This record gives sequence, structure tokens and C-alpha cells, in this order.
Amino acid sequence: MVNIKINGDTIIFEVEGWDKLWAVRSSLEIPVAHIKDVYSDPDCAMGWLDGIKIIGTGIPNIFRAGTFYQQGDLVFWDVHHAENTIAIELEHEHFAKLVIEVANPMDAITSIKKATGIQHS
Repeated sequence: MVNIKINGDTIIFEVEGWDKLWAVRSSLEIPVAHIKDVYSDPDCAMGWLDGIKIIGTGIPNIFRAGTFYQQGDLVFWDVHHAENTIAIELEHEHFAKLVIEVANPMDAITSIKKATGIQHS
């Protein structure tokens, strides 16, 4: 799971617990200006053919953490329970997208949209 902290013009995504080990990363700091969109993704694709693991851990349809190559881009994952997953599309970053599990998806989406000025849909 990932904890989200908004610090001025930066959003810090802190990987919690053992997921730091599985994802080979403890946090990501993303400027709010680099966030294009954020949305709930409870049906995130975690199957055998849904990306190539670059570094991290993945058990198809159960757990995914780390860096994966998907559809021509690098995507950071940290998901155990897909029903709590949000996707954050980025620009001008190493990753094209973050696919992360959070405690409360709707609260996280609302907070990120408010910080970035993305219109609520």
C-alpha cells in the first residue's frame, strides 16, 4: 500500500511496510505539475501478459510491486488488493504512470485532483 502526502507543489508517494522491499523503492516525489490525470482502477490488469517486470515482484493476478514495462512505457506498481487501486498518469517523469493501492481511493483521488487543479469528473 502507498501513503500519499501533499507537500506544497510536490506529492510524495510513500511505499509502506514490506512493499518497500518488493517494489525496490520506498518513495516517489512527483511535482503536481507533472500529474496529468488520476482515477480509480479496480480492474487493473495484473495478468501474465500485462507487462514485463523490469525490477520488483509480481505474482500474476495476486500482487505486483515495482517497475514494469507496459505498452511502451515504464509503470510503477504497488497493488495487493485491486479494489483499492488508483492510477496516476504522469508527464515529464521516469514513469508514465503509477498504479498504486491506497487505503481510500476516493479520498486519494479527491486530494490529488485538488492539489493539481485537475477537474473533477
